[in-house]
Amino acid sequence: MIRCENLSKSFRRARVLDGIDLDVALGERIALIGSNGAGKTTLIRCLLGEYVHEGKVTIDGRSPRTERTAVLGKIGFVPQLPPPLKMPVGQLIEFSAALSAADPARIDALAGRLGLDVAAIRSRPFVKLSGGMKQKLLIAIALGRDAKLLIMDEPAANLDPAARRIFFDLLAERQHEATMLISSHRIDEVASLVNRVIELDMGKIVLDDRVADDVSLTGRFACRLVARRADAALAKALASWHFTAEADGLAWRGEVAGPDRLRFFGMLSRYVALIGDLSLSEVAD
Repeated sequence: MIRCENLSKSFRRARVLDGIDLDVALGERIALIGSNGAGKTTLIRCLLGEYVHEGKVTIDGRSPRTERTAVLGKIGFVPQLPPPLKMPVGQLIEFSAALSAADPARIDALAGRLGLDVAAIRSRPFVKLSGGMKQKLLIAIALGRDAKLLIMDEPAANLDPAARRIFFDLLAERQHEATMLISSHRIDEVASLVNRVIELDMGKIVLDDRVADDVSLTGRFACRLVARRADAALAKALASWHFTAEADGLAWRGEVAGPDRLRFFGMLSRYVALIGDLSLSEVAD
């Protein structure tokens, strides 16, 4: 699906990618990790055909640089930073769908599943949307095309827990028919989504490891938490995860998406001194 052979890229005298050799098969879900400046974004830009580079890059046997239109038509891309587009939402959807022969109604439907009412914002400029609304729309556009390759740069960063859960469901629907490359600077954000981890450092691959592939993207965990005392900050944090308080105000119940467990525990770590009891059990399908 993806092949990089001795891929190198320099900006002036700075070597950003240094002899990358990489083979990725159809259906692999890859976490591309590394600190800021490690080369993740540059690698992604090379895959999208945006940079002249040394070495060779092919996607499905085609060069994204010299056959860009054909290659990009089969790629769904979610950038980390939404572009400052001034066109109305409806026009953006129509334009994006036309580029890949996708159905605009499918994009509308996917956005709706993520909690975004496209009809209510169709005439609004994209640049005027909130960060979360932009992210939902960009995800819907990326998943709305018949893409063999999904490239996502911090895709769920601006999503609330409910939207993240739906996002995982949408990825699960595509996991056997598309390759996924998910970039993040934090492994805990993406660990449960992937079956392979590639780490970049100083433009080189320093880790390429296959991980357990037995985590369901659609898995759910029922959670019950009991606080030692009432605390407004903890209550607000749990409410943001759509937990509900029991009658005494100290016990809380809710569900956590399987791929979001590490993120959830990371949130709870800020309140560990307040937690008296915590249980987590998988919900049967």
